[in-house]
Amino acid sequence: MDLHLNNRFFVVCGAGSGFGKAVAERLLHEGAKVLAIARREETLHSIRNGNSESLEILPGNLFKASFPDVLIKHLNGRIPDGILINAGGPPAKSFRETELIDWDEAYHQLLRWKVDLIQRLLPGFIQKAYGRIVLVESMSVKQPVENLVLSNSLRMAVVGMAKTLANEVGSKGITVNVMAPGYHDTPAMERLFAKKSQVKGIRPEEARKLFEKELMTGRMGDPAEFAMLAAWLLSPASGYVTGQTFSVDGGIVKYVFG
Repeated sequence: MDLHLNNRFFVVCGAGSGFGKAVAERLLHEGAKVLAIARREETLHSIRNGNSESLEILPGNLFKASFPDVLIKHLNGRIPDGILINAGGPPAKSFRETELIDWDEAYHQLLRWKVDLIQRLLPGFIQKAYGRIVLVESMSVKQPVENLVLSNSLRMAVVGMAKTLANEVGSKGITVNVMAPGYHDTPAMERLFAKKSQVKGIRPEEARKLFEKELMTGRMGDPAEFAMLAAWLLSPASGYVTGQTFSVDGGIVKYVFG
């Protein structure tokens, strides 16, 4: 299937590992040009790419209030065709383990920087009458995950923002969608393995098996599979799909409309 991504230009956040890296590599494979962003420059150099001219890297901390200015300066007037908004999440904690400072930090990690970044890029998308905004959140927006109260709570705000924005800009050629991944083979799962092993007094390997038992597929997801759907949502082919939250979860969300 030709996604018509050849020579299109995308910004991919959190591209140093996990979902971001997989999506960056998929887009490059499809012939797109990618500006890959991650905190550590060395992780960006690990992105597999057959054409070095198609990949730009921009080291930076997405959570810092100054970062959107850095990105806009780097773009130097260029308007991307789309952006994958993606980054790590807050620590695994139950409600009673949290302090107010945890909630303040989670707000910055999960919501504030995303709003700021979209506000900076949206005028360009409107000017271009085209844009794809894809936010990577979590299946916790549909079904809470044990010991992830910060993520369970504040990612819901992102979905509310995305749905509202989709309604506002749908007639301007801009789509806004959310991906809600379940358990995948990414570094982010290590915090869940560690937390469950701590709570249950078992080894992390045993904790992983407990997570896998919850899945209809009986296995963790492959980020490369996730990236295929992300590439479609970032492509012209998805122009009639907006304001949606897609579960990519191995069947763990139990609801009929999961």
